[in-house]
This record gives sequence, structure tokens and C-alpha cells, in this order.
Amino acid sequence: MNALRQYLDFQASALDIRERRNTLLGSNIANAGTPGYKARDIDFESELEAQIQGSSIKTTNKVHLDPDGPSERVLFRDPLNPSVDGNTVELSVEQMEFSENTVRYATSLTFLNNRITGLMSAIRGE
Repeated sequence: MNALRQYLDFQASALDIRERRNTLLGSNIANAGTPGYKARDIDFESELEAQIQGSSIKTTNKVHLDPDGPSERVLFRDPLNPSVDGNTVELSVEQMEFSENTVRYATSLTFLNNRITGLMSAIRGE
């Protein structure tokens, strides 16, 4: 069962991070007119690497937080054209990042679907 988890884990981790990133980017777009709002994002590559490597921290009590839960190191985006009201959201940049992330999410979903289809074919002996 552990081999099956490892086989699917990479794409599943990528989907999880892409989903969290889409949430942040959507929040940026929604707050484009909010004075003082700082645009936030996730560095996908470092998050994926951290999630795949896992945590070396072990819990000693069942009430402790899960060390393998989402790490989500949220970063703030530096604006190309700062606004007077302190808002760092640049709508065109956020829309482009959101669109690119959505396409990459769909690609990761297709890869995961292909892996599952391949496993199902192997199980059925096709």
C-alpha cells in the first residue's frame, strides 16, 4: 500500500498546492480595490519540495498539530507599479498568474488521472 501512495503522492501534492495557490490568487483579485491590501502568493516549487520531503518533526501527544500538514509559506508580491493607497495588487499580473495556475492545475489533474487509469488497467490485467 505504501508503494501505491508513493506512486500517486507527487501529483496529489501538486494538486493540493495549486488549489491553495488559486485561493490566494483569487483573494488578491477580489481585493484589488481594497486600500492597503498586500498581494500574497505561494512559491510552488519550494512548497512542493517541502511537502514531498515531509517533516522530520515527530509529535509526542495526540493534541499536537500535524507536522506534515500544509506548511504554506505565504509570500507577499512586490508590485511593478506601486499604488498610492498602499494596495500591491496588480490586476493584470494576478489574472495572468491565476490563469497559468489553473492550466497547471488541470495538467496535474490529467497526469493523476492517467496514473490512476494505468493502475486500474494493471489491476484488471489489460
